[in-house]
Amino acid sequence: MSATAVIRAEALGKRYRRGVRVDAGLRHVLEEFARSPWRALRGAKPEMFWALKDVSLEVREGEVLGLIGRNGAGKTTLLKILSRITRPTEGWAEIRGKVRSLLEVGTGFHPELTGRENTYLSGSILGMGKKEIDRKFDEIVAFAEIEKFIETPVKHYSSGMYVRLAFAVAAHLEPEILLVDEVLAVGDINFQKKCLGKMGEVAKGGRTVVLVSHQLNQIRRLCERVAWVDGGSIRMAGGTHEVVSAYESAMARGEGNGHSANAADRPAAKGRFIKWEIVEPKDSNPHVLRDAAPTTVRFTIEVTEAIRNAHHGIALFTHDRQLMWGWSKDNVDLNPGWHAFSYSFPLLPLRPGPYGWVVSLYEDYEEVDAWECLPEMIVATDPVADPRDEWAGILNIPSEFSISPSEQGFE
Repeated sequence: MSATAVIRAEALGKRYRRGVRVDAGLRHVLEEFARSPWRALRGAKPEMFWALKDVSLEVREGEVLGLIGRNGAGKTTLLKILSRITRPTEGWAEIRGKVRSLLEVGTGFHPELTGRENTYLSGSILGMGKKEIDRKFDEIVAFAEIEKFIETPVKHYSSGMYVRLAFAVAAHLEPEILLVDEVLAVGDINFQKKCLGKMGEVAKGGRTVVLVSHQLNQIRRLCERVAWVDGGSIRMAGGTHEVVSAYESAMARGEGNGHSANAADRPAAKGRFIKWEIVEPKDSNPHVLRDAAPTTVRFTIEVTEAIRNAHHGIALFTHDRQLMWGWSKDNVDLNPGWHAFSYSFPLLPLRPGPYGWVVSLYEDYEEVDAWECLPEMIVATDPVADPRDEWAGILNIPSEFSISPSEQGFE
């Protein structure tokens, strides 16, 4: 893969006015005056807001970049700027190569033209000759499953037909750069799976793709890097599994709890769990597991009064509270001071995503402390299970497969 950057953006910002009437005629002016004469005389001051603010990114040739984030975070605005549909208020962006954008159903199609005519129009815009489009045409129509309607003006298409043809054209006419928003959600399940397969071919073919999707398993499967857009800015960018898992974790806890609900925010007792960390394998972030290797996790507890014959428990949950593992120990004695509870595993074969540790300590059936450890553990290992989500399961167990000669038949 070339190291050449084909998409570059620096300090992008886009500001909009909220609640401004575009075409205010005399009737609307009189209505506003009747409702609030003083406001009408003074003139209503438009409210401004930033849909994007100080966004910088770089996408290299042949790379597949995923954009994730909540609705209204600014992902589509960013794609519109990269597509030259919208001008930025500040900053700049440049793209080197032929670009095809799928930002909303029917983007780039003329409603009065037929499906056939729009296919040739799109190809011409991408700089392709008629012979090249002829060679791809039958494949495009078959993929879109609209053979009976190819001579019909697209204004009569359903939204599903529209998006099928739009995606087929974009994927088969081979632009150098493909920008795709969440348009595939319009199609049915079978077509979505077909599109995923085609997107995989596009990605492996060395073309540059920027993909917006709320379907995080699609992002995990297709993207090499991910940028998390939040409130108009890039909150986190990096490896796919780490960024997606961090986003899932934030969504699962409703963004409101964050890391503040940590040990210091819980009432003191005889003992209190203070922190947790992954000791092995070592990483710059002690709460991220990147390697499928022997793993040691350590929980630190501060004891202020002697604890005798206590019961200690630990559990590991997925972000949707599915129990993955649990263990307990009785007859635990602890003197005042700090103590480390360490757990060593030959492997933690967990599917990439966010996970939560829960540790507890009871004395004479009374709770000393029970802590849902924060921050959550992010598993960012490479997936080694079946590439199809429905068969991947909940564990990420490495395996080796071989075929060898075998005697035919049975005794």
